[in-house]
Amino acid sequence: MDRAVVSSAPDYFTLQGAAVNYQLLIADDHPLYRDALATTLSNHFSDAKLAQSEDLDSTLTRLAHSEIDLLLLDLNMPGSEGFSGLARIRNDFPAVPVVVVSGSDRHSVVQQAAGLGASGFLSKTARPEEILRCIECVLAGDQWFSEEALAGESESVLAEKLNLLTPQQLKIFQMIARGMLNKQIAYDLDITEPTVKSHVTAILRKLELRDRKQLIREAQALIRV
Repeated sequence: MDRAVVSSAPDYFTLQGAAVNYQLLIADDHPLYRDALATTLSNHFSDAKLAQSEDLDSTLTRLAHSEIDLLLLDLNMPGSEGFSGLARIRNDFPAVPVVVVSGSDRHSVVQQAAGLGASGFLSKTARPEEILRCIECVLAGDQWFSEEALAGESESVLAEKLNLLTPQQLKIFQMIARGMLNKQIAYDLDITEPTVKSHVTAILRKLELRDRKQLIREAQALIRV
C-alpha cells in the first residue's frame, strides 16, 4: 500500500544502531501484541528505551512523567473508546508524535486519525518491515499514511473538531457516546448536574451539532473503529 512520506527522506533505516536513546511507548491492552511489537522494536532500535501501558490512564501517566519520543497507540483499550483517547492525548501532549495502531484500516478510520493530528497509521496486520519504516519515518519528522485512504472522501470533520474540546468536555463526550445521562455523568465526575449541562451546551456549540440526539448519534459513530 502506498504511503504518504516526504520524498527527501527515502531511506528510513538509517537510524539503526545509532547512538540515539529514543523513548518509545507502546499503548495496547493486548499483552501478546504489545510484547511482539516490543520485540520487533528492540531488535531494530538497540539503544531505545521501550515502555508499555495497557489503558488510557497509565498511558497519560507515562506521558506526563517521561520524555516520550513516539507513542504507538491502540485506539480501543480501557478508558479509550475509538478516537476519544487520541483526542485527549493530542490535547494534553501535542508535541508527542502518535502512530495509531488499529485492527481496522478503513479509509474513514485513517482519515479521522490524521484529522486528529496523528503522525502515522498502522494496521495490526502490518509486517515488521512496514512497522519499522513507519516509525523511522515519524521519528524523522515525517508522516506515514495510506495515500489511497487520505485521497478518499473526507469523513474526519467531526474528529478534527474534537480538538476544540477541553479535557473535561472530551470525557463528557465519551460518556455521552456510551449512553450515560447527565445525572450519571455528574456522579462519576463529581460535579453538579448543571455543570454537566453547561459542558454539553459548549460541546454542541463547538461541534456545531443541533441537539443531544445528534451528539449521541455522531459520538457513537465516531468511536466505532
